[in-house]
Amino acid sequence: MKGRIFLVDDDELIITMLSRALRKEGFETQIQTSSHEVMEKIEAWHPDLVLLDIHLGEDRSGLDILGDIKKNEIDTQVVMLTGDDSAETAITAMKIGAADYLTKPFNVDEVIMVLTGVLEKTKLQDEIRYLRKTRMNFDHHEMVANSPAVLELIEQAKTIASAMVPTILITGESGTGKEVLARYIHHWMHQGKKIEDIAYIAVNCTALPDNLIESELFGHTKGAFTDAKTDKKGLFELADGGTILLDEIGDMRPELQSKFLRVLENRNVRRLGGKVDVPVEVTAIATTNRDLKQAVADKEFREDLFFRLSTFALHLPPLRNRREDILHLAQYFHDFFSQKYIKKNLKGFTPEAEKRLHDYNWPGNIRELKNVIERCVVLENSAMIGPEHLPNELSGIGGSSLKFVERRKNARLILPEKGLSLDDVEKDLIKQALERSGNNQTKAAKLLNISYDSLRYQVKKFDLK
Repeated sequence: MKGRIFLVDDDELIITMLSRALRKEGFETQIQTSSHEVMEKIEAWHPDLVLLDIHLGEDRSGLDILGDIKKNEIDTQVVMLTGDDSAETAITAMKIGAADYLTKPFNVDEVIMVLTGVLEKTKLQDEIRYLRKTRMNFDHHEMVANSPAVLELIEQAKTIASAMVPTILITGESGTGKEVLARYIHHWMHQGKKIEDIAYIAVNCTALPDNLIESELFGHTKGAFTDAKTDKKGLFELADGGTILLDEIGDMRPELQSKFLRVLENRNVRRLGGKVDVPVEVTAIATTNRDLKQAVADKEFREDLFFRLSTFALHLPPLRNRREDILHLAQYFHDFFSQKYIKKNLKGFTPEAEKRLHDYNWPGNIRELKNVIERCVVLENSAMIGPEHLPNELSGIGGSSLKFVERRKNARLILPEKGLSLDDVEKDLIKQALERSGNNQTKAAKLLNISYDSLRYQVKKFDLK
């Protein structure tokens, strides 16, 4: 759907003809032939644009209604219709806040062109405001892969994208590249189009406070809650015609899961405090590092939502299970950061450094590898990055700087020759527990025989998220 247009004109023949033409172009319309309760109807229907006749033949003119729309801060654009082609009328309407005006008699194609232009400009402004507010990082990296499993996954993702399916689930451990894959799916879906004009909005379900996430996703009407001083479009509306990424959906609270399920099934959203449903055409991509099947079994995730999401599911394997990609990715990040930081003297890695990179288990997956390579590129000036330039945790085979040996029923920690701080020991054990539990903190706490709250404190302390 291209947008919702509310038409107000006392000439029923003109307004009906316009409504029919706009519907053929893909707009949703509602008509009104008088000023009676027009404000109430506009506020209830949430139009994207109001096409408003200046001369309604009643006590209240179109300019009066335009003034009320602006005074009440209703989130809609207004284009005026007038039979008076004098500049004074147009200037008055624009001063009050009209986006544009059209003079009768008019050409239907001209009306459609003007309305489409106003709506496209508004949508772009909405997206810019949102992106500025969230300050999201849109650095775009290639989907680098050399392993058969990931190459096959990419082909599956391209097939799903070409089919323009409405809902996709991407699973995998933290740092495996779920958001990068989501962005590529968005690009593959809209190949051949001007991609910068198509909305792509990413939402971290754990970053927004519980009391704000519903308003952010679905929007709200003026007065819906204490701080709702104006109407506000939600992220689903802002992403209309494009893609919305819901990162870490496994942590979405249950009551919000039910509302999200209704959006997926009906492709409508209702703003908080609103009375009508607003249709949206958006591809919803959900990502999670949780085992959703287990979350369903634990009654922490809705079963019906899981089945709805998992129709088209893609799983990104951890980096330790796709070792063919490690050196390939390392070289890619080496070249990328060498160019970014203008380090022209850097050539690559020594064989010993490559072995260390290859043999490490990478509990933080691609994100950890990227951070390690960036640090090496920034801090080192040698032509080749050697093992001495790599972090301490890469000094041992298999990803841990600690080693254990079994002695009867007890496990004994073997202290490295160069020594190790107790903080390093604690951090390493927590990382291993998170790795073994697939980043499930409840299971990791049980492995370490500590409380869940204690583990959360340690994760925050060592910045392991």
